[in-house]
Amino acid sequence: MTAAARVIEPDARASRPLVVVVGNPNVGKTTLFNRLTGQNARVGNYPGITVERRVGTLRSSAGDVIELVDVPGAYSLSARSVEEQIAINSVLGFGSEPKPRLAVVVVDAGQLIRNLYLVLQLLELSVPVVIALNMIDEVTDNPPDPAALSALLGVPCVSTDARHGKGMKALAEVIFEALADPPRGRVDLRYPEALRRDADRVADALPKEWRGSVERDRALAMWALTSIEPDDELTDMPEELRDRCLEVQQAAGDRDLDREVIASRYAFLDAHADRLYGRTDRHPKKRASSDRVDKVLLHPVWGFAFFILLMLVLFQALFSWADPAIGWIEGGFEWLAELTKATLPDGIVRDLLVDGVIGGVGNVLVFLPQILLLFLFIGILEDSGYMSRVAFLMDRIMRSLGLHGRAFVPMLSGFACAVPAILATRTMERRRDRLLTMLVIPLMTCSARLPVYTLIIGALFPPTRVMGWIPIQGLLMVAMYVFSTIIALIAAGVLGRTVVKGRRVPLILELPPYRVPNMRSVVRMMWERSTVFLREAGTVILACTVVLWALLYFPKHEPDTNVNRPAVAAVQGTKAQASEQLKNSYAGRIGHAIEPALEPLGFDWKIGVGLIGAFAAREVFVSTMGLVYGVGDGDEAVTPLRERIRHDTRADGKPVYTPLVGLSLMVFFALASQCMSTLAVVRRETRSWRWPAFLFTYMTALAYGASLLVFQVGRLLGF
Repeated sequence: MTAAARVIEPDARASRPLVVVVGNPNVGKTTLFNRLTGQNARVGNYPGITVERRVGTLRSSAGDVIELVDVPGAYSLSARSVEEQIAINSVLGFGSEPKPRLAVVVVDAGQLIRNLYLVLQLLELSVPVVIALNMIDEVTDNPPDPAALSALLGVPCVSTDARHGKGMKALAEVIFEALADPPRGRVDLRYPEALRRDADRVADALPKEWRGSVERDRALAMWALTSIEPDDELTDMPEELRDRCLEVQQAAGDRDLDREVIASRYAFLDAHADRLYGRTDRHPKKRASSDRVDKVLLHPVWGFAFFILLMLVLFQALFSWADPAIGWIEGGFEWLAELTKATLPDGIVRDLLVDGVIGGVGNVLVFLPQILLLFLFIGILEDSGYMSRVAFLMDRIMRSLGLHGRAFVPMLSGFACAVPAILATRTMERRRDRLLTMLVIPLMTCSARLPVYTLIIGALFPPTRVMGWIPIQGLLMVAMYVFSTIIALIAAGVLGRTVVKGRRVPLILELPPYRVPNMRSVVRMMWERSTVFLREAGTVILACTVVLWALLYFPKHEPDTNVNRPAVAAVQGTKAQASEQLKNSYAGRIGHAIEPALEPLGFDWKIGVGLIGAFAAREVFVSTMGLVYGVGDGDEAVTPLRERIRHDTRADGKPVYTPLVGLSLMVFFALASQCMSTLAVVRRETRSWRWPAFLFTYMTALAYGASLLVFQVGRLLGF
């Protein structure tokens, strides 16, 4: 098998046979898709990990090629969430989706009966199906019989272990065989007569292009009845069909049509459970060890204590483990800058390369080791199953603030990047919950803030220890993450009661068993996320850096040509000229213009210039400060940026930047909206400029007010 993969838009059309991979969340669907296609789709261990449709190619031993599409995980085809809408559209070819030839349904062998609910829906809709009985390695006590399952439903069933790549070749062969001879599944579901009559009434309102056999039309009617709600916001359904469903629901009176449909399907599955699985329990416990661990990690006191301790250890590791690599990278860029200076003649080209490209981008890339470690830790926590526990722990707090507990999963993703985290809100059913979550996700401390925090903490806070054993640098980093999370929750509480009002709904979240992280998937995910950072450094950050370098470089100040001055005076004169050049540059003039507004926060015009660049992307602040100190320094020696900031002094010999200024600046970065990509994706998801404008305004105002409070209170306390 060979593969090539890409992300496709919803209106793309596959020229090859199209096969969709569907299944419940947390069944290893995306892992299986990756194994079949070689696709680097993100793999995690909490519901809703697949947000966008991803497609890869699968080649048979005979050379035939098909398109394989990874569809977001869904518990059913009832279109009450975005991922369920995408699933039904992808499977049936509704809307702009191409109709597939086959559906590969990935089911969890340890939760077989519950997972087969989705299979029944597909078979009722006459969709050709192949079942991948996954995670078979985790069921050691009475595993399900794939042959019995195949005989019962009339479709092929293959045992797989996607985490270790077992069964992939057999599954690929069955997929190609099923395409050549589509399986005709069979199910004998016995619905109540009244429900059948209701479904037939709804079937009469189906669009002509949807209609087929009587059984399929009735199944579509069942889907419509279980998808519609009087106050639904998501379901994209023809108006006539929607009205007929509401009419039938109203006529049903006290009857719960949803319950009747679900009960009939589970009655069929339970009747055959002994034959398939040896028991009728739909939710068998996979591992008793998971329950024992959860008694501690889900405890309202000890669970939180463990979470905080874990975060402290991880963020201290970001400093201690990454610091040697940061030093090596700094040394490498210093060597490259010195080599460039020695090779090229003095002039604008040399200055651009040394100060603009090498200095600007290099000052950001030195933090790549910490970015890699951050994504590594997040990947391990996700793949182990712990992230879902954190969401469960936070649910009580979030519900009290009006935020849906399921929102914490996208919010946790916001620790990596706000853009995919905002896209992950599509897994939430109600528009109000999605919008509220989108408005607070940018407050989470994303990886783009990490270089800024690392620079400030490394430059202004010495590596001392509190009470002799708690490292101050790691403690500060943890504090910034905790601070941003608390502010995000408070903001959600305020916005949920004012700007985005709505009713509250309970959290329903699957807690997967604890697993040893699959380091192949974790490292792949770490590299994927880190390459995004590298691409930004090579495109957005480089472009912004060059523009800011030009603003700092021009207009060019005429140098002092007096060759008769003493050596010491000449050096002082050179530094004074460099300082004068910086102050009179275009960027310097802008910085001085906004300095009065920034002084109450403890910021000077240099930080002001950095903040201007940071509103395009937060990481640009680091490269901008590198430019400020590189262009403004008359010394030919290349000194790390942290050292330059630490030793920068005023005319009276006092340091320009104190720990209080550093704390104020970190608070500003924690709360300000400084990412054009985030605003763009909010615009795309809400289809309005109103919410990005509101997001930018409220976060900027919040950042200014909080930074002002921190600095002024700190001064009053004598810091």
